[in-house]
Formats: sequence, structure tokens, C-alpha cells
Amino acid sequence: MSKLYVFGIGGTGSRVLRALTMLLASGVKCNAEKIVPIIIDPDDSAADMTRTVSTMNHYMSIFNKIERNDDNKNKFFSTEIRPVPGMSNFKFAIKNTRDCKFKDFIKTNALNKENEALVRMLFSENNLESDMVVGFKGNPNIGSVVLNQFADSQEYKDFATDFQQGDKIFIISSIFGGTGASGFPLLLKTLRNDKTSASWSLISKANIGAVTVLPYFKLKQDDNSAVDSSTFNSKTKSALAYYERNISDNGNIDALFYIGDNRFATYENHDGGSVQKNNAHFIELVSALAILKFAAPEDSVHEMGTQHYEYGLDVDMQKEENQNFGQVIFKNLGKETKALIQRPLTQFILSCKYMTHCREKEFKHQPWAIDNKLDASFFSGDFIKDLAEFCDYYVEWLREMGNNARSFKPFNEDKIKPLFDIVNGEDARKWLPKLHRNYALFDSTLNGTHCNKAASREQKMMELLFRASLDLVKHKYNM
Repeated sequence: MSKLYVFGIGGTGSRVLRALTMLLASGVKCNAEKIVPIIIDPDDSAADMTRTVSTMNHYMSIFNKIERNDDNKNKFFSTEIRPVPGMSNFKFAIKNTRDCKFKDFIKTNALNKENEALVRMLFSENNLESDMVVGFKGNPNIGSVVLNQFADSQEYKDFATDFQQGDKIFIISSIFGGTGASGFPLLLKTLRNDKTSASWSLISKANIGAVTVLPYFKLKQDDNSAVDSSTFNSKTKSALAYYERNISDNGNIDALFYIGDNRFATYENHDGGSVQKNNAHFIELVSALAILKFAAPEDSVHEMGTQHYEYGLDVDMQKEENQNFGQVIFKNLGKETKALIQRPLTQFILSCKYMTHCREKEFKHQPWAIDNKLDASFFSGDFIKDLAEFCDYYVEWLREMGNNARSFKPFNEDKIKPLFDIVNGEDARKWLPKLHRNYALFDSTLNGTHCNKAASREQKMMELLFRASLDLVKHKYNM
């Protein structure tokens, strides 16, 4: 079974993994049978990371209770997400950074005068005095030293042991920060050159892709913060030149996606920790789509050399009315992207709305629930609790993407009624029977939906939701 190992480096890595999890939950097609996320972030309390881990854990809990066979049409939660065996919470542990300044990490007090002088030429006093409990605070020169521990870690050894013929690797990083900008080239070098690891003969020749995220947000100015977003562009230029010489030109990477935006979101300035929780962003969704693009069979030809990709919107920016184009909906997406995500995302938002607003009052008397023995014990159980909480995560993710300078707003996600006015830019068609509207139409469609009576109750629930929502989007929106 083919696996795609996805290394998410730093805060951007976690946020893109969150977007990928939402796409897979909605049933967006993935050509990998298993996604194996590996998060690399020295900030153990980073809110973006902990939120992503919670989302993926809920996904796994739901996935593990759903059957997969030829009788089932359900595509929700259909791609397995699992950690590397032995790895806790998808997390690659960065050692020796807790309660430790960078100067202590590199043991400056044990250096002779000549080496200490060299260190002070390479690192500023602020660098040396920097604590690393919340990451590298936009300093890739620090990150490049600390993250050299990749190859010697137990987590990397577990990954190498788990790797098999036909598996692929994808790396997510930003180019304008500290953790991502330093972690990407170091990890890639380890993957291609570490001959001591198990399965190195497979890993060194594996298809490896990456998305490098260019600046797409800025931070409010804070003189007390170690992070200054005014330096993002200069850091990006320097890193791009390095990547061209040391990554693209030498053929170490098979597919490289550069993604960014010149219409910046503005976030609060936090060095890290539990308060660093940025809104989800359209750029992260596009970066997750790059992962799915790479997973497709046509991107598996290693001999072609590095393939570069770009992503654009279907908007004529030369027209005056589009010069300040800020809101993206489905019609602004290219044909390939629209065909990939429009129907699954719409099916899932409709299903989430039904689960949120109707499940507790309808299951007692609706035939779809009674006939399938979906009773009070089922609707009060852990599966429904996990599913309902994941639906809340999904709506929150959509809401956050809609609250940026360049927003992705395919839905009016907070709308309760009329239910089928939820898709922005799409007029819902009238559909018989005329007496059924909103959630009553969803109930009517569920009642006309059939599934395998021998299946588990969890499988029946997901089959009913998927098949009913599929009928609804076909008839209501012609998707």
C-alpha cells in the first residue's frame, strides 16, 4: 500500500496539514492510500500545531470506525491518516531546546578563544541569547544548527524503518521564517544523503516533492517581539537564491511548488506558544492542493528533473474592477481545482449543517434512522461526538479563511436557513417535492437513500450522509 509521508515544518507546515485534513475529510480525491504526517516544530505549545494535531486525531478516530469495501460509496474520511509507528502525536521531537539559550545549545563556554570568536562573527548577541522554547523566531541561521539532529533522532529512524518501495515524500515549509527556511534544505539533504538509515536505498531514490510558501501575511509591529515581518521579503530573496543553487539545480527534488500572495493578511505579533494561532488562509488550502497534485501518478517520473509549478486564479487582474480583488469563490478557481474540490466541500458543509442543527431532533422519528437502528445510544456515542466536533472544526476553518485580506469564501458558512443558499455565487435550483425545503429536503433525501443493512452503524451513518448530500448537490447546483 503506497504511503505519502508529509513533513510539516514550523507553523506553516501545521496549518497546511490542517487544510489537507479538511480536504480529505470532505472526500477530495487523494491518490495515496495513506497520509503519514510528521510535524517538525521546536515550539511544543504552538497553538497552530496543537490545533492541527487535535484535528488529525479526530479524523483518525472517525476513519477507524468506517468500513471500506466495494459496496460503499462514501468518500468522507476515506484516506487513512496515521502517524509513523512509535511517534507520539505526529510530532518529531526537537531535543535540548527546553529552557536553553542558543549559546548553551552550542556550548560556547566550552570553546577555545578562536572558535568562540568565530561563533560571535556568525551569530549576533541576540542570536546567542535567544531562548528556543517557542522556536527560532525567524532566524534560520539558528534553526540550521539545531535541526542538524534529524538523522540521529529515533523518530527519523522509525520513519526510515517504516518506508517501503513506492512510497513518496512531501515537505511543507515557509521560506520567510526560521524553522521552515532552515528545516527544508536540511531535511532534504538528510533524505538524499544519509546512508546510515534503514531503507536508505529506497529513500534516496524516492519521489520527493515540496511546497515552499512565500510571504502571505504580515505581523503587527511590536518592538518587544523578536519577529519583524518587514524582513520577510529580504529573507525570501536570499533563500530563493540558495534554493536555486542547492535544491533545484542539483536535481534533489522532483517537484517544487512556490506559493505566495501579495495581498497580505495581518496577524497579531506573537513569538510563539499557545497564543500563536493564525486564521486559516487560502494559501494554505492551495498548498494542500499541491500535496494532492504531487500524489497523482503523473508526478512520479524521477528522471524528468525538478518540475516547478505555479497556481493562479481565474480572474483578469487587468480589469479595473479586479484590481483590488479580495474574495475568492468557486467560480474564480481554475477548472482542475474547481472540479476537484467544489462538490466534496459542498457535500461536507451541507452534511455538517444537518449534523449540527437536526441530528438530535430528527433521528427519533425519521425512517432513515429508525430503519437502520440509529438510535439514542448511537447518537450519544463517541463516534457521533467526534463527527460533530470535526464538523465544528470544519466550519471554523472555512470561517477563518473568509476573514483575510485575500479571503476564500465559497460558502456563507454561518447561514442556517435557507440551507441551500449557503453556496456563494451559486443559485440553488428548485427541486420537487415542493413541500420539502431546507432540512426537511435533507431528511426526505436521507429517507430515500439506501445502504447495506449488514454494515456497522457508523458506516450506515456516513453512507447516508454521503449519498444524500451527493444527490442534493447534483440536483440543487448541478455539481
